[in-house]
Amino acid sequence: MSLANQDEEHLRLLATFHYIVGGITALFACFPLFHVALGLGMIFSPHFFGGPSAQNRPPAFIGWMLVALGGFFFLCGQSLAVCIIVAGRFIAQRRRYLFVFVTACVACIFMPFGTVLGIFTIIVLSRESVKRIFEQSAAVPPLPRSA
Repeated sequence: MSLANQDEEHLRLLATFHYIVGGITALFACFPLFHVALGLGMIFSPHFFGGPSAQNRPPAFIGWMLVALGGFFFLCGQSLAVCIIVAGRFIAQRRRYLFVFVTACVACIFMPFGTVLGIFTIIVLSRESVKRIFEQSAAVPPLPRSA
């Protein structure tokens, strides 16, 4: 297998795995919604958590903190998932080298899948032959979309 064919095959596989890991990331990013639901429960039904006496109920700020942190981590996770999927699309199109490279670095946060994908993406993108493939694709204007 020639080097050019090997690079193309690696890029094709990376694009596919970016879609898969992006979907897995989106799924796992939904877990903080449990904290949001728990926080909303503490805010709107505090009697459920502390019984009939107001003395044992959790303070409302705990509920608000769970909602805020859960929402923040949910949005961060979904943003990462979208970036990984978009990076997979850019790899398939051989465009936006820097975006793909930065996304691969950030994907390393999502262990273990994102770490493995990020490291392999960084290794493949670091090859001079792959950089040339991205540069050649950037020089060719994209085809116009039909309505």
